[in-house]
Amino acid sequence: MKSRKKELLKKIKDSLNEEETRRYSPYACLSRNAIRRQPDENVETGHRQNFSLDTDRILHSLAYSRYVDKTQVFYLVKNDHITHRVLHVQLVSKIARTIGRLLRLNEDLIEAISLGHDIGHTPFGHDGERILSQISHEYGMGNFLHNIQGVRFLEKIERKGKGWNLSLQVLDGILCHDGEAHTQELHPDWDKDFKTFDNQIMEKQKTPSIELRPMTLEGCVVRIADTISYIGRDIEDAIRVGLITREQIPADCTRELGNTNGKIIYTLVEDLVSNSIDKPYVGFSPEISDSLKKLKEFNYQFIYTNKRIKRDTPKIEFLFRFLFDKFYKDLKNGIVSSEIFTGFLDGMNQEYIENTPKPIIVRDFISGMTDEYFLRLSRKYVMPEIKEIKL
Repeated sequence: MKSRKKELLKKIKDSLNEEETRRYSPYACLSRNAIRRQPDENVETGHRQNFSLDTDRILHSLAYSRYVDKTQVFYLVKNDHITHRVLHVQLVSKIARTIGRLLRLNEDLIEAISLGHDIGHTPFGHDGERILSQISHEYGMGNFLHNIQGVRFLEKIERKGKGWNLSLQVLDGILCHDGEAHTQELHPDWDKDFKTFDNQIMEKQKTPSIELRPMTLEGCVVRIADTISYIGRDIEDAIRVGLITREQIPADCTRELGNTNGKIIYTLVEDLVSNSIDKPYVGFSPEISDSLKKLKEFNYQFIYTNKRIKRDTPKIEFLFRFLFDKFYKDLKNGIVSSEIFTGFLDGMNQEYIENTPKPIIVRDFISGMTDEYFLRLSRKYVMPEIKEIKL
């Protein structure tokens, strides 16, 4: 009975793989072409196709569950409707899968990259990333980049150091998802292998400004969908908290793109699809691309670098440095009651513990924290505690 069931499920999976060959664009990445570092019995014998399995592994990772308490742009703001990281990755996934469906690409691969692309983000968004990168330099570790850290979490830290053995195509999409970079057209960097991928990680770590292009058209779609998902949403959030008004949005941008998040998304998706169909790359028309670039510049000036949302950034930097120094000393001195042991290293495999320099262990621990956990530890160690005692 068991073997009959397995046979039936294998036939279903094989038929799904065959259907991809018939239905997908010639530029799509087929599920059967996934590449992994190690052989994987669940891939060979299970009922799920390669990238569907990767999506499930990301969804069940501890790093994914921590998205829920990581902020996107606005941190230390009490408003239930401000975008958090978990909503952002869901929006990226939805927008990217819509584009992928219209371009006849692999939606499972798109979903896996989308849901995993921000797993390496620190608490407090890009400000936290910048601060942790400064500290990393001071400890001789070089640059800290959230896209590299996302790959590191999924390959070397999750499952107590075993990692998830995700496919190269998914990991590459996460590494190359740089949604802050602007380009009218994005051409895949085809034919990578794990050796190329590992070399690109080292190059990016040394020179963060170099551009890495995804190896699949699906990865390119996610990278552009990242921008589409946040550009209008960040404007809506900024209006909601009173940082800007809708009237401040540049008139030439609103003429081309619209002045609400919904309209901006709709315009960008339609333009991207109509300019990318049956092509080995994805891209916008020149006029839409120019307007999107101007809107990004507007967001950068009036939202992302606005001093009104940076008032507490020096305090956040102080707390990052305090916690980093504290946990580094705890690790060096073997303080096993410390959270770096009880909340991170407990049960971790010996290979990770023995082969990872102490500053990198501390960085792995802090970069994975949620905003709330970071603040809870900060209160515990910085704020004085009132105790009831008898005099």
